Amino acid sequence: MAAISKQTTIGEVLAIDINTAQFFINIGMHCLGCPHSQGESIEEACMVHGTNADELVTEINNYLASKA
Repeated sequence: MAAISKQTTIGEVLAIDINTAQFFINIGMHCLGCPHSQGESIEEACMVHGTNADELVTEINNYLASKA
């Protein structure tokens, strides 16, 4: 499985593993069902929510790697 990046969309991450939703919800991104959020990159979403995109990407990649 390829690692995600800041340019990966939220929809792509959720399609890889729906359980990654917990990482977005934990930092205040509660709009995961919104059609706009599905096409938004992790970097764009983090900018709007005042969160560090690099840290979020690392956490999600670590989670996905632990399931492989």
